[in-house]
Amino acid sequence: MARSSLTLAALATAAVAGLDVVSTTPISTGLTGRFDSALLTVRGGDQLIIRVPTSQETETEQSGDLVALRALTTGSRKRLPFRAPEFRGQAPVGQTRGVVYDFIPGSPAALDSLDHSVELAEAFGRAIAAIHSLPTSVITDAGLPVLSAVEAARVATVVKDRAAATGKVPVELLTRWSLALEDSALWQFQPAVIHGSLGPESFLVSGERVTGVLDWSNLKVGDPAADLFWLSSVTREESATSVFSGYNVSRSGPVDRQLRKRARLYAELEIAKWLVHGSDLRDPSIVEDAVVMLNGLATSSQADLVNPLSTDTGRVLAVDEVEAMLSKTPRSQPLPARDHVNAARISDDD
Repeated sequence: MARSSLTLAALATAAVAGLDVVSTTPISTGLTGRFDSALLTVRGGDQLIIRVPTSQETETEQSGDLVALRALTTGSRKRLPFRAPEFRGQAPVGQTRGVVYDFIPGSPAALDSLDHSVELAEAFGRAIAAIHSLPTSVITDAGLPVLSAVEAARVATVVKDRAAATGKVPVELLTRWSLALEDSALWQFQPAVIHGSLGPESFLVSGERVTGVLDWSNLKVGDPAADLFWLSSVTREESATSVFSGYNVSRSGPVDRQLRKRARLYAELEIAKWLVHGSDLRDPSIVEDAVVMLNGLATSSQADLVNPLSTDTGRVLAVDEVEAMLSKTPRSQPLPARDHVNAARISDDD
């Protein structure tokens, strides 16, 4: 049964010394939500939010969130063009605890909101770039995880291998993923501070501004593309391009020319994770759902040959190899030797 807003308000007064709550409004019912939560207005007009996890999984997530929020120092927060929640206090309740944060105005974003505003899409990009531009000492000083480019590729390979072991991934996708994972050029990036759990619902927005970012439990140093994979689900390609445009303008550090390719790879591997999850649970409905999505992905990726995940476009042939190849392919008007080489290069680039 969900806790009432009055119960949550009483818990908040135990969590924050001297707190004087004058009104409370429930935010979730707890019937389907992951937290029982309420909005509290305190004397003086400030607003806070209290959240009580409804399962062990969400309690673990909340613990990670608290560690990450403590890692965001005052200095690092000033670098962000939005607000991140600030911890105000906690109190035990039953087998779990209630945690009080300051309240950040704004509404949770939806994926299709990016399709209606270029300004908002670019604001998303700037917000993500600001996170990625934080000094990595924010992470290392807090003892949070640090993944190198090699380790990021290794983690992705494990996902691919586990999905392959189910025997339900189309061979076209396994080949596509293997080529990308073995392409060293794709994984030559500078690791950065990443949120680690970003999705459209992580953003609070007001009009065309991002006012806050939530759910920091997976904060780490890792692959920046891991924070951008969800853009593959945007309906209009122009919307994703606007996010990347805002990101590239605001991002400090060297340009990562393979960012979008890795983001697309991570998006495809999310379906592989869903398949593995269903297989681990022995849940045929999840497995079937994943298989349908994988088959659809295999079809669409085969039809979109101009956008491979790997950067390898094939080697440039030597002049004698080009001559030998063309001697087996009669032409009504043979090309000069120099043009043979250029034609081969164009073909390989395609």
